[in-house]
Amino acid sequence: MSTAEETAGGEGSGWGEVTPDAARRLLIAAVEAFAERGYHATTTRDIAGRAGMSPAALYIHYKTKEELLHRISRIGHEKALEILRTASAREGSAAERLADAVSSFVRWHAGGRTTARVVQYELDSLGPEARAEIVGLRRQVDAVVRGIIEDGVASGEFEVRDVQGTTLAVLSLCVDVARWFSVDGPWTPDEVGELYADLVLRMVAAK
Repeated sequence: MSTAEETAGGEGSGWGEVTPDAARRLLIAAVEAFAERGYHATTTRDIAGRAGMSPAALYIHYKTKEELLHRISRIGHEKALEILRTASAREGSAAERLADAVSSFVRWHAGGRTTARVVQYELDSLGPEARAEIVGLRRQVDAVVRGIIEDGVASGEFEVRDVQGTTLAVLSLCVDVARWFSVDGPWTPDEVGELYADLVLRMVAAK
């Protein structure tokens, strides 16, 4: 699968919801460029060229390069939050819900690794207002995972001394998959998801 295909069609990418087609193409091109070169080294000309458009055409859809990054970050974080909330709301024990949340979150980071790298590692490139919005979404992500762990502690399923610290460790573990995962590696996204779910259940001493 090419980078463009992965970015456009990776698990739960969300780009299919972006219209019109030119705006979607620009988002995909921006993800590729930001992931390959970094936000600051990427120019609007780079993005427009990857999308097969002129630099002037880009400004019809996005006023600035930062607006592109902000849109990418918001779509990615909203999708991540949806994935975790779905797992949290399912029927079952806290251990089952936590395993589902972790495996789904990891699969998203592996299957859409190019997008996930930009979403997770370019936060500091946003301006104060946009960054504050994304930080708010991240806090909601944290709250969902923390809530599952708290449920497990309350029910006696988990033995956790520091819920907040453990939540941070769980999320860090999942997010880092976007940095190292490769389609040429020994594991599939599903296999990594299962492995990390097992590791996290060991972290919380699930009974």
